[in-house]
Amino acid sequence: MQSWVQLRDMKAETWKKKRAYSDAELALALAILEDLKAGVDLNVSQRDHPKPDGGGFIPKHALVAVYYQMVDSGQWEEDEALLLKIRMKPTRTLSGVTTVTVLTDDQPCPGTCIFCPQETDLPKSYLSEEPGAKRALENAFDPYAQVSNRIKALRAVGHPTDKIELLILGGSFNAYPKTYQEWFVRRCFDAMNEVNPEDDPNFESLPEAQARNVHAQHRNVGLVVETRPDLIARADLAWFRYLGVTKVQMGAQSLDDHILEINQRGHTTAETLRAVTLLRAGGFKIVLHWMPNLLGATPKSDREDFKRLWEDSTYGPDEIKIYPCQLLEGTVLYDIWQQGGYQPYSEATLLDLIADLKTTVPRHCRINRIIRDIPSTYVVAGNKNTSLRQDIQREMKRRNTHCECIRCREVRQQNVTAGTVTLHDLVYHPAHAEEHFLSFDTPDDKLAGFLRLSLPEDTTRTGITDLEDAAIIREVHVYGQSLEVGEARSGIAQHSGLGTNLIEEAEKIALENGFKKLAVIAAVGTRAYYADRGFSMGKYYMLKDL
Repeated sequence: MQSWVQLRDMKAETWKKKRAYSDAELALALAILEDLKAGVDLNVSQRDHPKPDGGGFIPKHALVAVYYQMVDSGQWEEDEALLLKIRMKPTRTLSGVTTVTVLTDDQPCPGTCIFCPQETDLPKSYLSEEPGAKRALENAFDPYAQVSNRIKALRAVGHPTDKIELLILGGSFNAYPKTYQEWFVRRCFDAMNEVNPEDDPNFESLPEAQARNVHAQHRNVGLVVETRPDLIARADLAWFRYLGVTKVQMGAQSLDDHILEINQRGHTTAETLRAVTLLRAGGFKIVLHWMPNLLGATPKSDREDFKRLWEDSTYGPDEIKIYPCQLLEGTVLYDIWQQGGYQPYSEATLLDLIADLKTTVPRHCRINRIIRDIPSTYVVAGNKNTSLRQDIQREMKRRNTHCECIRCREVRQQNVTAGTVTLHDLVYHPAHAEEHFLSFDTPDDKLAGFLRLSLPEDTTRTGITDLEDAAIIREVHVYGQSLEVGEARSGIAQHSGLGTNLIEEAEKIALENGFKKLAVIAAVGTRAYYADRGFSMGKYYMLKDL
């Protein structure tokens, strides 16, 4: 059996061979690009310029490579419209940022959940054939290599890489030693800064690496970690901000204490609510994972459980991942199933359930995922459909029902200008805060941009001086294809001044509600943006007196 090292080397060699273009192929790629500039359809031009000797068509990655050669040599000006035509998987960056996912190594997890798999050399709950885990294994879990190689791969298929949301997955991040946490994050910044590849520990500190990144070619515009609700303490807020964290993912899994207990989650709903409340008070964006079909649950109880996410004075997550429990060999749940004590939902039951639930998600929340990216070969029984989200969308269309979550309303490639959108203020009340979801919506109810403003009930809850007497901007996001810094394209929401308008509206609301200052949980690479709008750097947050 081949080791993962051998598989990594084989994959790298295959990748290199595919991108070892002959002179004839490069000439054909250039001819296709010239056609595209002249208005010829891509498919037509690819058929008109096939590879020699019946070798098929020139792939998009060859077109991207030649495009960058022409731009880098100064023979062509950058042409976003041309790049858009040849970009592979353009939806990856339609939300406005480019996500780079990395995994931490396989240090022990404090949890004992009955549904979690444990593979050798991987963080608990991750499987070697999942795409993110495969990339981590290929790079030996080295943070620098993971970030650097992913950026190169994204650029090679035509995606802009100037605005990077860094998603750190793996184990519960703050269960790792703090020295490891800081080293891991620093190495990610080194990779985005394209410095210190050999990891000289005396090269620069994490704060110095962050300062370098403010104006780097690959700026960090969001930093996400994942953890457990019972591991969030008041002291973690300042530590997360020191690292540059702006968003925290947590596995709530269920909002029923009995279900949590029999699935051996090791925390209670009260601990989940406390963690959410603390993180919101610190301005962090909150992503909750929710799992239907846990041991002891039924479709009816799952429907009731999902409602609890949105009740007043409770959780109100900004984003959710719906991860149906999947039956995997080698878990305690698998043993229970073998003994007849557990029955996974069928694909039809799961589809019906989630199609119903999607209609209840409020407009201020984004459904990031509907099923984990676990290959069907791992799943023993129950749903094995990894494209369940698309099937749910088709079912909802058949039912004539709609989801109003953020992802379903994103403007994507639609042209947007400030004069074609309307400002709305959606107010809701999770525990210990009043939230204002400010949004610019198009006439057909597409979301062009939004801002999350939190008015805390108690501005001393976190113990962080920056946040005393402050309302908090927790997120500003303007949609449209992610563009290079300084690049403008007519009608693209990201460059229509919507972000500035949202911030000005947030200032008015904060002032009207008696707050003395406005704080922003700014990612390192967005500090210059907020500085240009009158904010200055405090210890952990950017601040503006009102």
